[in-house]
Amino acid sequence: MSTRRLPVYILADVSGSMQGTPIESVKSGIRQLHRDLMGDPQAIESAYLSVITFANSAAQLTPLTEVAAFAPPDLTASGNTNFGDALRMLLECFDRELMRTTPEQKGDWKPLVFILSDGAPTDTAWPMYAQQLRDRRPANIIAVACGDQADVNALKQVTEVVLQMHDVTPDAFRAFFSFVSASVKTTSAKVGAVADGSSITLPPPPPGITIVP
Repeated sequence: MSTRRLPVYILADVSGSMQGTPIESVKSGIRQLHRDLMGDPQAIESAYLSVITFANSAAQLTPLTEVAAFAPPDLTASGNTNFGDALRMLLECFDRELMRTTPEQKGDWKPLVFILSDGAPTDTAWPMYAQQLRDRRPANIIAVACGDQADVNALKQVTEVVLQMHDVTPDAFRAFFSFVSASVKTTSAKVGAVADGSSITLPPPPPGITIVP
């Protein structure tokens, strides 16, 4: 393989509280993200996308797929917020899908992970998986708390980089997914210039989305 892959995972909360406008906004946001990346030659060459959803349980709707072959999945919202299963599945996908560096080949760049959640975990296992992610640091993880009911503290146990989306409106989700595509494009442009791909510079968050200190 001539170009090293930049894996991008989107973990989307599809529990019952996301019904209606929020889930439709996430669907259109993923479509917009795909369109944006299709317009960027560097992203087409290196970015690979995966979509994992979580409600009563987690499901990888789209395995890690190159941008040109990616088909935005359909999403429906119902059930509880099994955050632990989402984190478990993410770790499983890392183990199964990521290419490691060997003497014969360069492995993937450090993945970018975007977690969207509008509520609090309803399971009890999530702290264990959050700890594994913090210990292993297998990815650059950005979490966004959607609305004021989102459990910022739970997201903070997974990653230091937590954003708060105050208004859960279509415009806010659009702005967030523009931020995601800008992050992917910035990272895919820079990974070739850094030693290990682990150091990234994210664009500033859009208006209406703040960084949680």
